[in-house]
Amino acid sequence: YVMDADGANVQRLTNHANTDNLPAWSPDGTQIAFVSARDGNSEIYLMNADGSNVRRLTNDGAEDINPAWSPDGLHLAFDTNRDGNYEIYVMDASGGNVRRLTFQDGVDGQPTWSPDGTQISFYSGRDGNLELYVMDANGGNPHRITENSDSDWTPTWSPDSKQIAFVSNRDRKSDLYLVNGDGNGVQRLTDSHTWEANPVWSPDGTRVAFISDRDGNYEIYALSVDDGQLRRLTETRAEEWNPAWSPDGAQIAFHSNRDGNYEIYVMNADGSDVRRLTNNMVDDGQPSWSPDSSQIAFISARDGNLEIYVMD
Repeated sequence: YVMDADGANVQRLTNHANTDNLPAWSPDGTQIAFVSARDGNSEIYLMNADGSNVRRLTNDGAEDINPAWSPDGLHLAFDTNRDGNYEIYVMDASGGNVRRLTFQDGVDGQPTWSPDGTQISFYSGRDGNLELYVMDANGGNPHRITENSDSDWTPTWSPDSKQIAFVSNRDRKSDLYLVNGDGNGVQRLTDSHTWEANPVWSPDGTRVAFISDRDGNYEIYALSVDDGQLRRLTETRAEEWNPAWSPDGAQIAFHSNRDGNYEIYVMNADGSDVRRLTNNMVDDGQPSWSPDSSQIAFISARDGNLEIYVMD
């Protein structure tokens, strides 16, 4: 589904008996890539932002997931196990010219383009545990940027392409860390005895929002990268998930079960003025902003199976 940023004008974009999820807006806001099992296995599809002209981009018997747009909108990186284990591939936005970028026995996943389009970060189990790697956008020069005996995952580039926020359990708990794109300057951002996850940068690069159960249930927090100042943005007895900054930096969308089932909410970037955007008897989740901050795509089971909707 997609809706206006104020929750109005909810539109169903996909209509199929199987699951559609992981909507990803193109940088120009005209198209949405997504994953669907409508043809028996998870493949990557593309549609116009109004739901028209659905095209299947991948076609193989394996699982193709996690589509990630290049900043110029010309390519999509993704994970696939078509060659036995999960590796990183890239293709043109038309689905043509598919190229394999990683060649290892371990799992490679979560490809994330640097905002300047020159590099792709990912996690890999090639050395026995999950570590973070960076490679050139064409797959060249892969290098390991974290090294410890535990696991690192969820790499997220800063808007200036200089740093990567990530999650690690290297201290026997899940905390947020920061590392330069070349692997130098590892910094620990949080230090709690609970679970921190899902780091997302503010568009101006000054803060990282994340979820944490440090106060008993999963809530959304924001951390100032420069001075470490922490601010709790939500405060309920429910579970708050998937914070997503609006591209203009003014708001954060998220999903919460504070009213019984998971719905989409939005709040100001300081946590004020929380508004419920969806209201139905089933779960809505995975909010994703259009590049101009005017619409939010999300998944919903309101019609029996997971489909993609959009609201203005």
